Formats: sequence, C-alpha cells, structure tokens
Amino acid sequence: MSQEIEIEFKNILTYEEFLRLIYDFNIQKSAFIEQTNYYFDTDDFQLKNQKSALRIRYKNGGYTLTLKQQYDQHILETHQTIDNTHFPNVLRGNPLPEGEVTEVLRKLHIETPEIKYLGKLTTNRVELPYRDDLLVLDENHYLGKIDYELEYESADYKKGQQKFLELLESKKIPLRETKSKIYRFFIEKEANI
Repeated sequence: MSQEIEIEFKNILTYEEFLRLIYDFNIQKSAFIEQTNYYFDTDDFQLKNQKSALRIRYKNGGYTLTLKQQYDQHILETHQTIDNTHFPNVLRGNPLPEGEVTEVLRKLHIETPEIKYLGKLTTNRVELPYRDDLLVLDENHYLGKIDYELEYESADYKKGQQKFLELLESKKIPLRETKSKIYRFFIEKEANI
C-alpha cells in the first residue's frame, strides 16, 4: 500500500508577501507548475466528518487519487494512481477504481458509490529546497477566488516547525492560522450556495 505521513506547516500569504518571497528566492515565472485537485465527498460529508479528505490530483500528465486522514498532529496520505481513462468516468459519478484508497474507505465504512465530485482547485506551485527540507509557494484558484500560501514540508516535526517559524520571522510574515486547501474550498463552496 502506498502510504506516507505528511509533516507540513502552512501559512496564508497576502499577495504582496507572495511576490516578495518570489523576489527574495529569485524564482522565475517558468518555475511554477500547474496542478489541479478534484475534490470528492458524500452528500452528507462522511469524509469531512471523519477529518478526512479525498482528491484526485492531475499533475505532469497523470492522475493520483489521495485519501488524507488525520494522524496525531500529522496527515496520513494513501495514494493510488488512476488510469487516464478512469478519470472522466469518476467525474461523471462512476465508482472509484478499486485499489489502496477504496480499501481504506471501506475500513472507514464509507461506500464508494456514494462518493461524488464536488469541484476543483487549480494551483500554480513552485517547490524549492530550503534548509534541508522543502519550501512550497502556491497560488490557488477555486470558485472564483485566489489565495496564496506558503508550505514547508519536513521529515521532523520539531525541527521543521522551528525552521518554518524562523523563516516567517526573517521575512516579517505573521503566523496565521491556515486551514487545508480542501477546507478553504468547502468554506467558499458553502458561502456560494
């Protein structure tokens, strides 16, 4: 089974802060890669209610189905590659293809035929090494909204958190409570209903 523990720290940025980081790290526009997340849940939000999220990400010509679950103070991700021919069928409401993700969904007592496509979020992303870990800058487009985000991924929670906070302090960016992309997507979707 393809699983990993994701240790990451996030901070919403203003547009000005986003531009300043691009300048400070000498990032070229051509370095940004586009990826799209397609979000799914049941009509009664069984995944959301279990602090889980389901997405299909399109990146570099391929599709990956990912289930994210709360795991202590981290996220447990289960990944499954989806054949390009299955993707449009899933968007049209056909069941998810069998594999690692559907096995975990059954353990959560979520019936895969009940899972529906809810919408998409497109990210222009750049990743760069920073102090032995990974720094990520995202420009996110969803439901007519744009937001900007800094992520810092680390293999060690305490060291990663310290480096992240030091980076924010050195760039004079206030620490802001930052929810996940899918959470922000759901909030915006509910506001537009």
